[in-house]
Amino acid sequence: MKRLPLLLAVPLTALLVLPAFAQPGPAVPATPAAPTTPATPATPSAAAPLTLETEQQKGSYAFGMNVGRNIAPIAKQLDIDLFVRALRDQLEGKEAAMTDAEGRDAFMAFQETASKAAQAESMKAGKEFLANNTKNDADIVQLVSGLQYKVVTAGEGAKPKATDTVEVHYTGTLIDGTKFDSSRDRGAPATFPVNGVIAGWTEALQLMPVGSRWTLFVPGDLAYGERGSPPRIPPNSVLVFDVELMSIK
Repeated sequence: MKRLPLLLAVPLTALLVLPAFAQPGPAVPATPAAPTTPATPATPSAAAPLTLETEQQKGSYAFGMNVGRNIAPIAKQLDIDLFVRALRDQLEGKEAAMTDAEGRDAFMAFQETASKAAQAESMKAGKEFLANNTKNDADIVQLVSGLQYKVVTAGEGAKPKATDTVEVHYTGTLIDGTKFDSSRDRGAPATFPVNGVIAGWTEALQLMPVGSRWTLFVPGDLAYGERGSPPRIPPNSVLVFDVELMSIK
């Protein structure tokens, strides 16, 4: 858990705010550009397996991966055709369809709207998931805080205090099963103070005897809240953890 922040890639704002938006520059000519028409999507076809051989190819694809992951939380609000059009216009030195000032204002307004939409969608999905969780599985316990857990293996050791440091193995996923972190994948358990992680973990760990393995269902307000943890954890996400408490240090 302590290593989760290390998963963060370039923040969305840092990645997408162009230098011309960030600082004053020469005004773009006032002559309006011709109206843009979204490109017609290509006819779907079976894509050939992609082979990346050179450093340039691998680096180019990796950069695209990074951009894609960072905009994924707001992808549903984007017009992808226009996004790609603007990208090509900039790379090819073509006149933009809006001035720097217009672009800055549009970017800020869009980001606020898209962020609110993503938060609302994620919160709605999370509430529905948690509500159905306890209905569909009688072994799932819900605490007053909203945290839910299911005992997979009952341990018999001591329970850690908030000030203790523990050693755990864990795997974290979103409610759709997408894995965002795993100590097991790294091949080594994680060590951290009980009070040094998200609130849902701090609460659950103090209830777990050493040797226990629980599945935790952590509401967004006990995890990363409205900010999320971009690009892998959207705002207000309910998180699912397979947690094994191995020892108290």
